[in-house]
Amino acid sequence: MPTIPSRSTGETASLLAFFGGTFDPIHFGHLKPVTQLAQNTGLDHVILLPNNVPPHRPQPGASPQQRLHMVELAVEGNPLFSVDPRELAVDTPSYTIETLATLRKEHGESCPLAFIIGQDSLLTLHKWHRWGSLLDFCHLIVMARPGYHEQLDTPELQRWYDAHRVTDAENLRHQPAGFIYQANTPLLNISATEIRQRRKAGLDCSDLLPDAVERYIESQGLYRA
Repeated sequence: MPTIPSRSTGETASLLAFFGGTFDPIHFGHLKPVTQLAQNTGLDHVILLPNNVPPHRPQPGASPQQRLHMVELAVEGNPLFSVDPRELAVDTPSYTIETLATLRKEHGESCPLAFIIGQDSLLTLHKWHRWGSLLDFCHLIVMARPGYHEQLDTPELQRWYDAHRVTDAENLRHQPAGFIYQANTPLLNISATEIRQRRKAGLDCSDLLPDAVERYIESQGLYRA
């Protein structure tokens, strides 16, 4: 178990939490677990980071501008969320480590930063660019994903996970980076792939994503081809 450095009595740092994704499109499988996560861990705010050129998956069907607009529509009027479009401003692959390094410079060395990922991403984290440096810049908050096992692929990766894991979310506020917290979030079997497939088949998607996003998708004729 990692050692928790002490702070002055009564001192509690604000935890900045970021949630990145392709959001092609954004849906309830993104929004509802993060909302529950915020309630469970005392997060006041979550910043969504739509990425432009995802290096680990097929390229998006919607344009960067369309995906950004869908994210903005999905969280409009919800004080829990805001949107940071910085990764959409560049045409190069969106490497999380580079975004986190920039965020660390902006917020200072002592500010606790967290990056929210799904269990599926945790299991493939060792394939990310400079993955071993991620915890130098942030904490990782891991959300459950249906159908994914909990153990990492190799004993070495499992030891890395066990060495950094904490079981109390409050610990994330007492150090700028370096911890992994496994959140107890609802298991929602919703995926952007399913939504795109249902759209292509002419099926209803109203139960999978916010009304404003569905209306925009229809108005733009997205995911029909």
